[in-house]
Amino acid sequence: MGAAARTWLAEREADLLPVGYFHGVFTLPAEAAGIAFQNKAFVYDLLFKAASETMLTIAADRKHIGITAVLHTWGSAMTHHPHVHMIVPGGGITPDGSRWISSRPAFLLPVRVLSKLFRRLFLTRLVALHDAARLSFFGALAHLAERRAFLRHLSPVRKKRWVVYAKAPFAGPEAVLAYLSRYTHRVAISNSRLIRFDKDSITFRYKDYRRDSADRQQVMTLATDEFIRRFLIHVLPRGFHRIRHYGLLAGSARKASLALARELLNVAAPPDDDTPDEPDNFRPPCPCCDGRMIIIEMFER
Repeated sequence: MGAAARTWLAEREADLLPVGYFHGVFTLPAEAAGIAFQNKAFVYDLLFKAASETMLTIAADRKHIGITAVLHTWGSAMTHHPHVHMIVPGGGITPDGSRWISSRPAFLLPVRVLSKLFRRLFLTRLVALHDAARLSFFGALAHLAERRAFLRHLSPVRKKRWVVYAKAPFAGPEAVLAYLSRYTHRVAISNSRLIRFDKDSITFRYKDYRRDSADRQQVMTLATDEFIRRFLIHVLPRGFHRIRHYGLLAGSARKASLALARELLNVAAPPDDDTPDEPDNFRPPCPCCDGRMIIIEMFER
């Protein structure tokens, strides 16, 4: 785990509630993924909005839930495969704020209902983006600039069942953060999957999910330029946020919502840590992006 992931993990510990957490995934079908590839900022943002609104809407009749969402744009072989991972507490606050309603032990929300609403919300807004001339098309997709061709392209996915699922809860809240921290601060591939490389090719491990579980671990060798091409596919537009929070965990209301949730669950709030950093731990901000600088190596005079 890198330094940025460790810092993010420590900052998120204060948000944990003593409940089971569910893992949800919302995936774009290939027809929509191709459009996303040429319109990353607009379509990835739409993916976040449609997925989060779907989850919040289906839960809203019973409770107000919290969501931490992380965008992934890759499959195991570094191909383009946009999807959003969600971590959701197993329960939420009633609309009137009077009590906490826990979800069933191994069930969060009905995935078929989630899938249908997600499909409708995403496609409706994607067409609206096209009508507003916000989308661009190139190469083999250039013909989609014409509205009739665009609608014809989307026609098959209106009848498909979109891939949405919500897994049973993690072992505990700490396991949630351990899982998320592995995926929030890296792109496409971790160093541990690299086997060997030279000036001509790179060999790495990947999972082939079309195979049986015992035979999924496979090895792939790519030409160096193809490996770099696949990696660069997943560099996000400048300023794009691939970790977002919704519901109880959203923005300025997060602290008050979590305090109410703990009160309703009858658990103590974590202690505030207002201790300033020691002077020798000071790290100046980056002059370009104002992010935290990380010391890689120090040289003596």
